[in-house]
Amino acid sequence: MSTTSTDTYDQVGIREDLANVIYNVDPSDTAFLSMAPKTTAKSTLHEWQTDTYAAVSDNKAIEGADATFAAAAATVRLNNRLQIGQKTAQISGTLEATDRAGRDKEMTYQILKRGVELKRDMEHAMVGLNNAKVVGSTSVAREAASMQAYIVTNTSFNATGGADPTDGTGDNARTDGTQRAFTEGLLETVIDSIFTNSGEMADTILLGSFNKRAMNAFVGRATTTDHNVAAGSIVSAADVYKSDFGDLKIIPSRYSRSRDALVYKKDKWAVAYLRNMQTKDIAPVGDAERKQCLVEYTLEARNEASSGIVADLTTA
Repeated sequence: MSTTSTDTYDQVGIREDLANVIYNVDPSDTAFLSMAPKTTAKSTLHEWQTDTYAAVSDNKAIEGADATFAAAAATVRLNNRLQIGQKTAQISGTLEATDRAGRDKEMTYQILKRGVELKRDMEHAMVGLNNAKVVGSTSVAREAASMQAYIVTNTSFNATGGADPTDGTGDNARTDGTQRAFTEGLLETVIDSIFTNSGEMADTILLGSFNKRAMNAFVGRATTTDHNVAAGSIVSAADVYKSDFGDLKIIPSRYSRSRDALVYKKDKWAVAYLRNMQTKDIAPVGDAERKQCLVEYTLEARNEASSGIVADLTTA
């Protein structure tokens, strides 16, 4: 090779080759939040009512007898505390004035990121934690109870250390027990209980990746033939669990509590908003622009008897 050739190794002034795209592969899906109905809250304490029918009885009356009366059972009044979630962005005037690759306005890009992050935090608060509600004060943040704190009617937990919340009002968290392997028998126990105790059958199973794969090994899956799969494909996943009482869609979740399999009816759990997700301008400090991404919300457990939980599952 000629030593007199001019090449890239000797030159200065070659412009950098930086792609005008920013690649982010962090997960942003929020399965529970995306499926949950949206409703409105009017105060920092959000309330709703539930009711039940009288138990089935051997109902017969004597011909010509007077009618008999009994007091009607009162509805049950439940509540949850609203929780404030917030993310902030502060951008210097100098940074905003520069020519940046992959985005036009730096503040717009950062606020879009914060919005996604806030949605993930909301998902985590509602199904990824085992939290009782917290009233809050001038020095303590209000906290919404998670789904785990409401489910008491249809449950499977390890009696070695495990226990349901005291009353299903969100005032108490679950007591975690010794973890055990997820089996089809545990799931069927909860599904059977939901059918017995509710006229609203669950339609969704929300669980982490490890126990989603555990479901793929259930006996029913092993003997299933899927006629809709293209030839040459290897099938190891189950998307729907066909129970004796209906089909339940299996949803893997990155942010649900991995030791729990939540078995629930989508329209019986809602997210109530006092303040929808919004972006607020904060007074600038010197040469810095500041914004806040904010939401005030809570979980509404419309009737926990429509749902269930298989708790205390191994996660590895």
